[in-house]
Amino acid sequence: MNRVLAPFGRRSCAVTANDAVGAYRVLRVADPDGPEPWPGQFYMLAAAERWGAGTDERPYLPRAFSYLRRVDGELHFMLEDVGPGTERLCELAAGEAVWLLGPLGIGFRPPGDSRPLLCGGGVGVAPLAALQDHLGEAQVLLGFRDEAHAPGAALLRDARVATDDGSVGHHGYVTDLLAVELDAGEDTTVYACGPPPMLESVRALCAARGVDVQLALESGMACGFGACFGCVVATRDGYVRLCVDGPVLDGADLEAVA
Repeated sequence: MNRVLAPFGRRSCAVTANDAVGAYRVLRVADPDGPEPWPGQFYMLAAAERWGAGTDERPYLPRAFSYLRRVDGELHFMLEDVGPGTERLCELAAGEAVWLLGPLGIGFRPPGDSRPLLCGGGVGVAPLAALQDHLGEAQVLLGFRDEAHAPGAALLRDARVATDDGSVGHHGYVTDLLAVELDAGEDTTVYACGPPPMLESVRALCAARGVDVQLALESGMACGFGACFGCVVATRDGYVRLCVDGPVLDGADLEAVA
């Protein structure tokens, strides 16, 4: 149930909008004939034009992004300009085209009878928005660097926010908020996505309290379907490829998030 198979081959899709949300962009892409993805799955994206036209012919490879949500046949992706690939995607305008491959990977498992608690950092909030849409109701804790990035919290409903500099919400890390919630002792399944140091803190907090946690991990991906072995991560049972065996893994299967 948590892996929807992608159509064979990449497909050309039209950009319908590219909106600013604080320091982020939300890229909207029409994909009316694509399958309904499962929360936590991802897509490989590349601009149809001027991809590979930058310095040193970068960007060359497509970029992997968890989807933010799918609405009426339109896919939404949350972007931050951090390099040549995201720079090109962030400047796309309505009417331009992107190459799209997906949905790919394994998404989140449903929480069963336990309380779902969503914990995200930065652009890692994207797959949690899709999960909240699917669950209907779920408590949300989000962390951002500063006031410029905190508007990303508006992409989810009723989120409690922490910022590193204290400019919005709790002054500190989102894991501070998570620790308080976990110490309440309620039967909980935690769903988390964000930068590796945050995910390691989430994993350790949950492990110390015996709480189930599912982590959407991030790694450089060149293909998205297991051919290149560029996204392997170590688990207690050996190495796995995030693009086919993840990106969502059980925290109990990891010694640490590196």
